[in-house]
This record gives sequence, structure tokens and C-alpha cells, in this order.
Amino acid sequence: MDVSMLSLILSLHLAIYVKLSQPATPPHILFILADDYGWHDIGYHGSVLKTPNLDKLAAEGVKLNNYYVQPICTPTRSQLMTGRYQIHTGLQHGVLLPGSPHCLPTDEVTLAQKLKEVGYSTHLVGKWHLGYYKEACLPTHRGFDSFFGYLNGMEDYYTHIRLNGYDFRQNEEVANYTGQYSTILFSKKAQSVITQHNPDKPLFLYLPLQSVHRPLQVPSHYIDQYRDIIKDENRLTYAAMVTCMDEAIGNVTNTLRNTPMWNNSIIIFSTDNGGLVYGGGNNWPHRGWKNTLWEGGVRGVGFVHSPLLEDDVKGTVNNELIHVSDWFPTLVSVSGGSLNGTKPLDSYNQWRTISKGSQSERKELLHNIDPLTPLPFDPLTPLPGSHIGFDNIFNHSPFNTSIRAALRVGDWKIITGYPGNGSWIPPPESGKTPIYPSEKPGKQVWLFNIKNDPDEKIDLSETEIDKVQELLEKLRGYEKTAVPVQFPPYDPKSDPKLHGGAWGPWE
Repeated sequence: MDVSMLSLILSLHLAIYVKLSQPATPPHILFILADDYGWHDIGYHGSVLKTPNLDKLAAEGVKLNNYYVQPICTPTRSQLMTGRYQIHTGLQHGVLLPGSPHCLPTDEVTLAQKLKEVGYSTHLVGKWHLGYYKEACLPTHRGFDSFFGYLNGMEDYYTHIRLNGYDFRQNEEVANYTGQYSTILFSKKAQSVITQHNPDKPLFLYLPLQSVHRPLQVPSHYIDQYRDIIKDENRLTYAAMVTCMDEAIGNVTNTLRNTPMWNNSIIIFSTDNGGLVYGGGNNWPHRGWKNTLWEGGVRGVGFVHSPLLEDDVKGTVNNELIHVSDWFPTLVSVSGGSLNGTKPLDSYNQWRTISKGSQSERKELLHNIDPLTPLPFDPLTPLPGSHIGFDNIFNHSPFNTSIRAALRVGDWKIITGYPGNGSWIPPPESGKTPIYPSEKPGKQVWLFNIKNDPDEKIDLSETEIDKVQELLEKLRGYEKTAVPVQFPPYDPKSDPKLHGGAWGPWE
């Protein structure tokens, strides 16, 4: 048999194998994204916070125990929508702020666009946070048939005001929903989308909730059930917001359950980053919180619920390495779509990993390389008592270790630069004492074996020198592929006063 014939046979076998791993018809997809939701803040992680609906869905599905997101909002959403690392879209630094003349680059193909190619109805209910300075950046120009929600990263839950402008739209028009609490408003809209949808057409409903991001606001009756349990005021309100969110998610998923779409549906639940400790969230026992490169900032709550899962994986915990960017090829694959036409992906199809328990194809994960976040000290000025475990790091390292970066390869994780606050903060209601690390002055390299030390307590950077050098080489390789950071200053032309009092496109 010649090589060309063998190649053809192998290709046919692979095509059949991939096809058999996909649902017979395109599934209906409900993707729920919580905002600033902490690792410790779901019932099945031992929390006192009441999340019966999330717990039930997770118990019937697959809990993702080795699942990662980005430390902050915009980067997670950009990687979900494109399947590409933020170093490849220019979004390495910070989030898109109100009035920023930038957005997810319009030449990037989004998940919604790929699903529309294969006949999906696509709807976004909730938070966008991928830019809006021109109309081409809006959700309805990025693959969504409809949009109901807000454009910025945060706002008042009732007035829907961010700074000096109103921020709520139905499709591209400003819509007045003043006085309506967003969590309940979004869940009712999502229920309406489901009930009005033709079940013969595949549905993609993206539900990025405002909950449980600051400001800490919630109808008072949700607070009463926690008054005897939680005394910390921020934590008390946050707990109530979590339970309100759980109830809303229960309402949405029960609506789906009562339709013919349920038996051919996939529900994905994910946080967008770790919880914010001073905003009531908690990531115990992990180190750090939102906007840090510690596990508390990037290890996310996530699970998949679907009747399409193999019976023997339902009710299990999946420990394979999965990243938020992986949803892009995974969902395009299960929909029967094609990845042709995208820019090079940094992500993997994880459907067999999730639905059948197969090994993950992902072996490494770039958390980020952010050249704009400074060290809290001058790296060229020696500090008293400073010491690095290998000689002349600044002169001989293959990667500039003053740059804020983190990389996971297998069980190993390296962090450089300033990763953010690395404290271990237990939930206030636990009675446990916070642990505040004492780092050597000038320290800017850490190395952990995450499998053996998931809470990042044992820094191995001074004993595993060869591993540090190996991972720094890999970071340098990723850095070479990065596009320039796009983080433009506020544009005064965006001022809501110039646009009828609302945030929206100005170019």
C-alpha cells in the first residue's frame, strides 16, 4: 500500500471518529457566565452560600476541577469569543474601560459568527465588555442576532448607570429599564428567548450575568437568610447576591427543561475570574483573588450539564486541564461547524474530554504576558536582602522576569513580575485566620508544582533551576508571537453628555 493511500485511509478514519464524537444534530447551547464568582462560593466546594440549583446541575453533569479563566473580565470574554490568547488580540493589559476607543479587533472571528454559519440563532443577554467605540464593535455586528444588556464592565444593578452615563440597550437602541434589578431582568429575558425560540432551529444563548460583580446590591429579602450566619457586611450582601443569581439560573434552566430542546442541550457554567475578596468573594483555599495570577485569580468554577454526556461521566469530577478559550473549538465542533476562516487558535476541542472522560489535548496554558503592569520596585536597583536562586537573572534570563506573566506546563507553573496580592484569605464566616506571605525583597520569580501544591505554598524557584530556565524559554517563545498591547486613553468624545446621556458608539 503506498503512502498516499494510507494517508487517505487514516484521514477517513479520523473524519469518522470526529463525526461519531459529535451530537447527531446541532445541540442547543446555553452558556452562563458569572462575574467575579469565587472558587469557594458554590455549595459543592463546601461554602455556606446557598446554591441549590447550581449544585444540582453540576451533580447531574461534569464538574471541571482543573479549569482556568483569566484574572479579569475583558480577557476572559475575548478568549471565550475567539479561542485565542489575549497576547494575540492586543488585550494583554487591563480591561476595556468606559470611553476606551478600542474593542475586540473586528478582524477576529467570534464564536457567535461561527455558530451562525451553521444555522444557529444567537442571542446575548447580559454584559458585553468587549468594546463599543464604533458600531462595528457592538454584539449585533459580532455575530449575535440580538443583544439585551449593557456594554461596560460594571454599573448600578437598578439604575444601570456607569459613572455619568446610562448603559442599557436592546439590540443597538438605548432601552429604559431603570429600577429593575439586572439579575432578575436578565433571567426573565433569557426565559423569553427560550420560550419564543423555534426548537427546530439550534439555539446559542450566551448569558453573561452582571452577578456577582460590585456594586454590592440585592433585594433585601435575599439577605435575611444569612444574617445569623455571616457578620461581615460585604460578605453578607455578596452571599445574598449569589443566592439570587442561583435562583435566576434555576429559573432559566427549568424553562429550558420544559421545552423539547432539553434533551439535545448543553449547559455550560463558568465564572469569568476569581472572586474579589474585598468585594465579598472568596477563593479559599487558593491563594490570591481577582486580578492576580495566583490560582485564586485564574482557577475557575465551571461545569457542564447535558443529556448528551456519556452516562458514566455524569456526576463525576473532571481533572483534565481545560481553559476558557477551549470553548470556541469545542462548541464549533459539537455544532458541526468548521474552524476554517479563523486566525490561528490557542485552544483545543475538549468535547471528548468532557463527554467521555478522554485525556485533554491541552498540555500547557499561557495565563498572560502583560508588559505594562509594573513591579512595585525598580528591578535594576538591588534591595537589601534580595536574592534570586540563579545568577544574574536580569542579564542572562531568556525572558525579562520583571514582566508580569504566568505559564502552566504540565503540572508546573511559573510566575514572573508582579502577580498581585498572594494572601490566603478564608471566608470571614469560617473563623479561620488569613495567611499573609512574607516574600524576599525584590522577588520576581516563583515556581510551583500545581498538582502537588494547588494552593501555591511551596515555591520551588530556587531549587528547580533547570525547570525555571525551561519555562522562561517557553515564555520567551510566546512573547515573540505577541502583538502590541492596545490600551488607549479615555476619549473625551465618548462622554455620555454628548450622546443623550448614554454610553454608546461615538465614532
